[in-house]
Amino acid sequence: MTTSILSDANRRLERALKYVSISEDASERLRYPKASLTVSIPVRMDDGTLKVFQGYRVRYDDTRGPTKGGIRFHPNVTLDEVQSLAFWMTFKCAALNLPLGGAKGGVTVNPKELSKFELERLSRGYIDAIANFIGPDVDIPAPDVYTNPMIMGWMMDQYSIIRRKLSPAVITGKPLSMGGSQGRDTATGTGAFYVLQAMMAKFGRAPQTTTVAVQGFGNAGSVIARLLFDAGYKIVAVSDSQGGVYSPSGLDIPSIQQFKTSTRSLKAVYCEGTVCSVVNDHSILTNEELLALDVDILVPAALENQITAENADAIQARYIFEVANGPITSEADDTLAAKGIYVFPDILVNAGGVTVSYFEWVQNRSGLYWSVEDVNNRLKSMMVAEAESIWKIAQDLDIRPRTAAYVHALERLGDALNDKGTRDYYVSGI
Repeated sequence: MTTSILSDANRRLERALKYVSISEDASERLRYPKASLTVSIPVRMDDGTLKVFQGYRVRYDDTRGPTKGGIRFHPNVTLDEVQSLAFWMTFKCAALNLPLGGAKGGVTVNPKELSKFELERLSRGYIDAIANFIGPDVDIPAPDVYTNPMIMGWMMDQYSIIRRKLSPAVITGKPLSMGGSQGRDTATGTGAFYVLQAMMAKFGRAPQTTTVAVQGFGNAGSVIARLLFDAGYKIVAVSDSQGGVYSPSGLDIPSIQQFKTSTRSLKAVYCEGTVCSVVNDHSILTNEELLALDVDILVPAALENQITAENADAIQARYIFEVANGPITSEADDTLAAKGIYVFPDILVNAGGVTVSYFEWVQNRSGLYWSVEDVNNRLKSMMVAEAESIWKIAQDLDIRPRTAAYVHALERLGDALNDKGTRDYYVSGI
């Protein structure tokens, strides 16, 4: 990749700054992460050998509160990627009006190549390395790509061992038995569904006559696919990292979910099945082919940079809802806008995960826990309210929904940075 992901993300910031009035000091602060940490994590493998993995944690901005963001385990993790994800988290938290800043973490590893015991040693080793960089009042990690409640439980336990006290509020996305929140495991997909429903109502689209393709059938993608299926939308294509399936008459999403679940053995940490194998009478297609399908709604729910300047012209969907972080580059934005495609951005659409993570943090600190119905009602109220506000900004200023979302977040971030004053810039003796 020739262009820095963070540089590309900053282009969205520059576009939004044209529509808000914040100080130059505030806008300058938002262009750079506050703190970045790179660590080496030695792990004793099951065969007795030692491997060292690179890990990262970035706190981008904590003006509105302690930073919040997931930890991903993926072979392509880099510091630049983690900084960009922390940037997006900063704006995501502000867009949802959460009293949090943005952060992110990751380890460069293919977790599917590790045994469960190796994975636990890596997870605990990562926390050993970053323990002084995080905390319930400083920075609160959560799950992301290829991390899950089990891994979050190991990490919370390791932090508690280091601090010599139980510290459930340091990590969110934990198992329920360790202080996790009801509804957290499905929050990203559920929140995206609420936004999609609210925005489709603006265009008078009925579910029964609306076709959908979902790229990425992991935690978030499978959840929104199931919710859309249950609501009557026609899901014509889904894919995972191995490829996808396509049927113009519609797919049976519950059957595909059942297949994915059934291929997970009792000892496996990750699902080893692929949606490519679910049926024989449907067309097999690649992730790239799925993106170019002639559908009403495209849901990129995999990784960043899936739609770029190279393939944007091939996109035929009328509406795109970004469930993944950064699936569309800034250059591709221009092409999609010229084609009249509405793009609803990640910092709104996939904010359900961090919103329910915030709920979990609140529950951990108060000791009072909510039902799944209460969690989802609170989530829907917040997601729909902020989606409506962003839509109004887009209409009032005649700008794209993505730029409107950044304007919405910038207004809150600018107020907080201006109210904070100059103490961060103070130098003794001046």
